[in-house]
Order: sequence, then C-alpha cells, then structure tokens
Amino acid sequence: MENQMITGKLVKKIQVQGFIKALTGLHIGGSNLGMSIGGADATVVRNPLTNEPYIPGSSLKGKMRALLERVHVGEQYAENFSKVPNFVENFVFHDIRHPIVQLFGTTPEEVRKRDLADQPVGRLIVRDCLLTRKSAQRLFGSKTTDMPYTEVKTEVAIDRVTSAAVPRQLERVPAGAVFRMEHIINVYEGDDESRLLNLLFEGLLLLQNDYLGGKGSRGSGQVRIVVGRLRYKDRSIYEERGDWQPYEAVTIPQELQVRSRTVS
Repeated sequence: MENQMITGKLVKKIQVQGFIKALTGLHIGGSNLGMSIGGADATVVRNPLTNEPYIPGSSLKGKMRALLERVHVGEQYAENFSKVPNFVENFVFHDIRHPIVQLFGTTPEEVRKRDLADQPVGRLIVRDCLLTRKSAQRLFGSKTTDMPYTEVKTEVAIDRVTSAAVPRQLERVPAGAVFRMEHIINVYEGDDESRLLNLLFEGLLLLQNDYLGGKGSRGSGQVRIVVGRLRYKDRSIYEERGDWQPYEAVTIPQELQVRSRTVS
C-alpha cells in the first residue's frame, strides 16, 4: 500500500449515477409485521409512504464490500498471516491505508481504538435505489402481480429424513424492474481518486456476476448494472454555486456501460 499524506480536507465530490435492473426476481427482506393471513412468508422491504419496494443502500454497500474483501484479502493473506495474528481481522478490515477501508470505512470503535480521529475514514455514500417512474407505473398497473408491485414465488423445502414437503412463499420484485442508482465519493486531499473510483467499479462488476439480496443460490437476485453518468463538484464549483460537471478522468468499464434495451 502507498503511504500518502491524506488530510481531512475535502476537495471534491464525485457522483456516480446509473440503474440496476433485476434480471431475476429480487428479494431484499423487510418486516413481516402487518401481513395478513395468506400473504408471503418472507416479504420485501418497502417505502412505508408509497408502498413501493426499493433497494436499501446498506444492502448494496454491504454486498459490494463483502465481495471486494474476498478478492483483495487473498492478495496479502499468505504473506502476512504468519507475521500478524488474526491478520484478516486486525490488518485488512480496519487498516485505513487499505483502499477498501478508505472507500467503505470502518467502525467508530476502531477509529477510537486506533486513534484515527484526525484521518478521514470512509468516502463512499450509497443512496437507496428507488424504482424508476416508468418501472413503478408498469408494476402498479400490472394485472398479473400477486401483491402490489411484487410477485410471490412458492418454494418447497424437503425434509431429508421424512421426505415431507414444506411449502414457503417468497415475495420478490419481478424480473425487469429497474431502480435508479446513485453513489457519492468524497475525495480528500492526498486521495488517489482514480483508485477509489475504479474500486467502486470493481465492486459493481463483482456484484453483477454474483447476486443481490437473499436466495441468490436458488435463482433470485441476478442484476444488470449500468453506470450512465459520472460528474463532480470541487470547491470552486461550490463557491460559484455551479452545477455538477462531467468527470472524464476515469473511463467507465465496458461491462457497466449502457447497452441497447438495458433499462427499458
């Protein structure tokens, strides 16, 4: 890792906008409170005001970080494990020099324990992903959904001893639903902003080849991610009360670029 003089001075914000399209039914669990008899056993999270399902930013951020840690820990594990006890816990996940920690952050307890109060920790803001208006209207007006905006998928668990079948019902946002995606990266003085942005792209690519939400090993949660626009604001833009400007220092990976019919 590079030793950079990183200060707490915020110099730029980079905005990453795009879409997440469900290629298979998407289940991100919500509360089952208030479900009537005959409803799904496992419900999705919904906006309590509009009743529309959405993708929580915490689910998206947590999944990306987990996938990135699985990839990047292996690069240093063999070399350092014999030197540092509990290497994964003590070194990788909390060392603020590690790009994953710089981007995603660490806990307040670790900040206090390691006396890092003067260092910026965590640069990535992940917004909740709401349905696009077109997608919401299409789902709301559908006559074939089982519940407002969603489908109910019936699965059967087989008892390995008795062979008894136990049915269960899973609520999912149907394949084809499209959500708006937005991330903000706070760039501090001394940061390698290209590395941070490319790490975010890597996390999105890993997620696209894995799954989002629950029941992914049984078909749910396959998504297609599109990054449609990169923009930034620095101090001069804020002082002039200007709008976001195109960010061209990093190229969006081809796998995340808009293709025909991606978000239709």
